Amino acid sequence: MSHHRNPRALLTPAMRGVLERIARAGHPPLHALTPVQARAAYEAGAGVLELKAHKLARDETLTLAARDGHPIPARLVAPALPADGLLPVLLFFHGGGFTIGSTAAYDVLCRHLAHLAHCAVLSVDYRLAPEHKFPTAVDDAWDSLAWLRENAATLGLDGQRLAVGGDSAGGTLAAVAALMARDAGWPLALQLLFYPGCASGTDTPSHHDFAHGFLLEAAHIRYFFGHYLRSEKDRTDWRFAPLDGVDDSGHPRDLDGVAPVWMGLAECDPLVDEGVRFADRLRSAGVPVELEIYRGVVHDFIKMGRAIPEALTAHNDAARALRRAFGNH
Repeated sequence: MSHHRNPRALLTPAMRGVLERIARAGHPPLHALTPVQARAAYEAGAGVLELKAHKLARDETLTLAARDGHPIPARLVAPALPADGLLPVLLFFHGGGFTIGSTAAYDVLCRHLAHLAHCAVLSVDYRLAPEHKFPTAVDDAWDSLAWLRENAATLGLDGQRLAVGGDSAGGTLAAVAALMARDAGWPLALQLLFYPGCASGTDTPSHHDFAHGFLLEAAHIRYFFGHYLRSEKDRTDWRFAPLDGVDDSGHPRDLDGVAPVWMGLAECDPLVDEGVRFADRLRSAGVPVELEIYRGVVHDFIKMGRAIPEALTAHNDAARALRRAFGNH
């Protein structure tokens, strides 16, 4: 996307109002806090603009096993079983720059998607940085997918109708897990990606235009990546940057044959340009891609359903894509 002379003029009135209320509240920015403090601050504010949580037939706390024996907490929410048997399932990875966020902070969103898409949603608490640096989150995401495939039937879930999804850093993890699944010969119904991080750098026009005053700021991105990455070399690893990262041989990962994609981006988001470029690369590789850009909203808008109408539109669009991918028309 091209540079905008007055990026703030792109915001919807409702979005501008939310950002003004956040500014008036005067809380210290997350990048000024320690990771432990930032997690607590994020959790405290996570539900302020959320919808009321849906009550669903199933709400279970599970523990998945990582490859090193670490227990990965997870939460399964689902509507009642259909008369014809097993429920399809979305494996969801939360956002938060690989440093903050949790299944609890995303519970309302996961419940809403489960309700709208008539599917189960399994959300996982992968390990966070800086205690657990790259690629631990990637390994946990992959191990969660392997665990779910192996245990789906015992949970009343359909392992043949399985999607991966997430937002922001969680969208990165979902996209990377989908590429690994492609390599392993594991079919997936869909990748559901809300404004995923995709690129090794931060030099696009949108990173410049929306660097300050649009919720996710350049300072936040530096803070998160500084905690997550072991060194600058990790930036060019495809498991961090599926758009332009490379493998051990120095070549970009080919995207041919990866699962179909539904991608929802926020127009006023530093990550929007790399999301569009990733969608273009996927399409060039023959991957079916449905791309929606929600105008006038910022990063994290999907968790603002009480204040931002575009959040509800995005929820419905994403759920429609899931139902179609799962055959739940």
